[in-house]
This record gives sequence, structure tokens and C-alpha cells, in this order.
Amino acid sequence: MQSFLEPGMLVRHPEQADWGLGQVQSVVGARITVNFEHAGKVVIDLRHIALVPVTG
Repeated sequence: MQSFLEPGMLVRHPEQADWGLGQVQSVVGARITVNFEHAGKVVIDLRHIALVPVTG
């Protein structure tokens, strides 16, 4: 699980490139809420999807 993710971090979904850049809104256990540019707010289970952190 990606316990290093925290609110404010920028991420991308590895299988949904068309969602665009996402910003982590909240992390509760294995569930993370991310606000994506083109998909809006999405709740993701980190036990099934490994989000890709965006730096710089």
C-alpha cells in the first residue's frame, strides 16, 4: 500500500491517463480520494491500484 501519499500531493492513475493530473484530497486507511482534472473526485482503493506520484 502507498502509505506515503498525503493530501495535496499530485498523482496520476496508471490505467486512466485521460483522467489527467489528480490531487489527493484525503486518505483513510486504504481508501484515497483524488480530484482528477477530467474525471472529478474519485475514491480509489490502494490495495488494487498503485497511483503514480508526480513530482516537479
